[in-house]
Amino acid sequence: MPYIKQEARDELMKLHIAIADTPIENAGELNFIITQLMMSYLRTHQIWGYQQINDVVGALECAKTEFQRRVVTPYEIEKCEENGDVY
Repeated sequence: MPYIKQEARDELMKLHIAIADTPIENAGELNFIITQLMMSYLRTHQIWGYQQINDVVGALECAKTEFQRRVVTPYEIEKCEENGDVY
């Protein structure tokens, strides 16, 4: 999880609140929002080089890993306990 300073969180929460007020109804819409955020990051850097592209890929990987750890793994453990292990 990107444990950024509280001041930065407060500012970025304004963006989150604007997005959260709009229902995202399917994977295509979720992909669109994520893509727009990535492009916004790249537009902030006028030159798109390896570093900026790597920054985006790294942020996506870390977000995926954190989502896996915080959401997917507990869900899978719960379902395994509920339904029994398959191994």
